[in-house]
Amino acid sequence: MSPRPLILALLFAVAACGPLVQVGGGGKPPASLFVLRAPPPPPASNVAPRATILVDQPAVVGTLQTLRVPVIEADTRVTYLVAATWAEQPSKQFQRLLIDTLATRPGVLALAATAVDGRADRRLAGTLIEFGLDLRDAGRPQVRLRFDAVLTGPDRKLIGVRRFDRVQPVENADPDAVAIGLNAAANAMAADVAAWAVTS
Repeated sequence: MSPRPLILALLFAVAACGPLVQVGGGGKPPASLFVLRAPPPPPASNVAPRATILVDQPAVVGTLQTLRVPVIEADTRVTYLVAATWAEQPSKQFQRLLIDTLATRPGVLALAATAVDGRADRRLAGTLIEFGLDLRDAGRPQVRLRFDAVLTGPDRKLIGVRRFDRVQPVENADPDAVAIGLNAAANAMAADVAAWAVTS
């Protein structure tokens, strides 16, 4: 008997077992993942929506194009926090936080810009410039957030542009302390952005 049919049979059997090499998932999974969490929403009201605001996922600078948490160690040096990983991109989580915060404003219907296709009273976009840990003062660790917001109206007519900054002291550079600080600062900044987007 020719060895060719036997070799082919063995190859088919190996292929049936699935890939021999796993691509992209062979690393050790992180012990925990960072998420942004909004406070529980207030009881639903019967106020009819008076304004619809679409919220874009913010653009990000290069240091934030990752699931890792940047650490500013010096004015010209950025590293990443060891054992700290986002569950998903911070820009996407901040978009959802903005939507949840805007939804607590009476008479406001807030939606992700990708969820609908149509006109809205206002559209909120922007760029996350900073969203991480600042260790330039070794004795005073803090998280630092910066968001350059752009608010437009119907037909993309510009309503306003504003920079939002938040600094939140943290106990230390431990990932758990940093996660708590980032969540608190993000919620506070989302409240500032929402107030501006509604009243401008």
